[in-house]
Amino acid sequence: MDENTKKLIQNHIEDNDVCLFMKGTADAPQCGFSMAVSNILKILEVKFKGVNVLEDQNIREGIKIFSDWPTIPQLYIKKEFVGGCDIIKEMYENGELKKVLEEKSINFKK
Repeated sequence: MDENTKKLIQNHIEDNDVCLFMKGTADAPQCGFSMAVSNILKILEVKFKGVNVLEDQNIREGIKIFSDWPTIPQLYIKKEFVGGCDIIKEMYENGELKKVLEEKSINFKK
């Protein structure tokens, strides 16, 4: 991964408390897994930045190297990699995701 791509990924993660690297956008996900994680965040009413990896092949491949995680979507909360779709779904179902968001002082929309 080149240095520009790494910096771009880091900036997205550092500038947004909740950052989702996904295929498509929050309003128009282009894969079922990205849609699932995006919908969970919407249900929890969490403000998040969706980064469409389909717009930039360097980010699409670079994020996998950056996180050492092979799949997309990838969710970061307060600069920390949380996981992909299966992990997020499980965390949501057992209440752990909401707890993590609260512990990291992520504001929910009222």
